[in-house]
Amino acid sequence: MILYTVENSIASIVLNRPEKRNALNEALIAEIKSSLERAAGDESVRAIVISGAGKDFCSGADLSALQKIARASMSDNAEDARSLLDLFVRIRQIRVPVVAAVRGRALAGGCGLATACDLVLASETARFGYPEVKIGFVPAMVLAILRRNISEKRAFELITRGEEIDAAYANEIGLVNRVFSDNTFDKEVNSYLQRFTEVSSSSIALTKSLLYQVDGLPFLEALETGADVNVIARMTEDCQQGIAKFLNHGSKK
Repeated sequence: MILYTVENSIASIVLNRPEKRNALNEALIAEIKSSLERAAGDESVRAIVISGAGKDFCSGADLSALQKIARASMSDNAEDARSLLDLFVRIRQIRVPVVAAVRGRALAGGCGLATACDLVLASETARFGYPEVKIGFVPAMVLAILRRNISEKRAFELITRGEEIDAAYANEIGLVNRVFSDNTFDKEVNSYLQRFTEVSSSSIALTKSLLYQVDGLPFLEALETGADVNVIARMTEDCQQGIAKFLNHGSKK
């Protein structure tokens, strides 16, 4: 259900259930986590991109998953919910950027998966939405991430009306980082991702960790945490070599 490849230091995780609009189920979520672990263990990988095969990114939970929810016990539902929670947490813990490349629809859990990624790139005809309220459900875990991405009122509107929004509006409210033309989407995404191969991997790892670590910290504590990471960054090989290169270049002018 997953197609995994690494090319030019970019790991690609493709949700490969096009006949089901790449709908999520227990097995697919497990494979996404396994693929993320595989990429995290590969030192050559500088970024990870998650996309969907066929016309859509991910349509949310599939029929069998919804049927399982409907008849599961509270403990079973709790275990199932924590599996998705673990996926969202893992995306933030991985040292490299995790990027969602969204074509077509990203709905419900699929929109949650995209939102949980560090960055979201969308084709101009992509659609996003949290329609859970239509069936009495709640996008509960991803709400913690969504609320950090967009304003409170935008988040409230998005999750309580259950409507789909287009890529342009998703970009306007901060749910999406960039919108690319459908015709050049793959090329634009590849170009965007390659930037991560041109900068310091240790710097990216430290920056990603710090960004999420300071979220919610009091101002002074956030500054102190930043100071600690600043010191760590100075001692890395990348920083030492970068400074030497900069000084050497300056001395030749």
